Amino acid sequence: MKTIIITGSARGFGYSMAKYFYENNNGVVICDVNEEELMKAKESLSKIKSTGNIYSYKVDVTKEEDINNMINDLKDKVDSIDILINNAGVNQPNKNIWELDSKVINRLIDIDLKGTILCSKLLLPIFIKQGHGAIYNVEGYGSNDATMPGLSIYGTAKRAVTYFTEALAKEVKDTGVIVGKITPGIMITNFIGTSLGDGEKIELDEKTKNVYNILGDKPEVIAKFMVDKIESNTKNNVKFTWLTTGRAMARFIKAIFGIKNNYFN
Repeated sequence: MKTIIITGSARGFGYSMAKYFYENNNGVVICDVNEEELMKAKESLSKIKSTGNIYSYKVDVTKEEDINNMINDLKDKVDSIDILINNAGVNQPNKNIWELDSKVINRLIDIDLKGTILCSKLLLPIFIKQGHGAIYNVEGYGSNDATMPGLSIYGTAKRAVTYFTEALAKEVKDTGVIVGKITPGIMITNFIGTSLGDGEKIELDEKTKNVYNILGDKPEVIAKFMVDKIESNTKNNVKFTWLTTGRAMARFIKAIFGIKNNYFN
């Protein structure tokens, strides 16, 4: 049995990954800044039959104290911490850079980039000391250099996450630790419709909705794929991609014949 920490796991993609890891009899550590949603997630997981354990922590990934408190408490409860999945992230208000408040910019960078860096930094000494461990960072729009108006800060943060992950994989290559990237593609969660967690509502135009209906998937579908990949992986500097070019092309071909989802009704 392994122990897996997943940040931002009270709902959505993070929760779905925790669910599949737990169903596979692993110990799961769910952590999130939203305490109410965290309690709901723990209650939901507890109804699943498993030999694993559930640990939950209210954690703001931008605060070292919160992360360290979780780690220190876990060390007294588990034999080892085996996997960290840096999933916590928030979306950007659909605005140009000059329309964004500086506090919003700071919060986006702090959660989407700094949180990934801090969690990795604070867990790596444990992984290195025990001689094993894995870190997987979740990519997003901008990771592949794509650009879009209204996503300048989010895309910048995710591009930086990609660089950080690749650099980190090189730094740990002789330590027994492995590092990889998770590229989930388009997931239909509350993330796409709200900024900064549960903040300002994002109005999606019909063109965007159409693309999401063609290419999007519910988080549990993608999570199952990723959990299977992570559990069988032993290689450093890997990348697990759900929405491959082939899969995207197949979806667009089906859409020509009217075969697509309808997520927004």
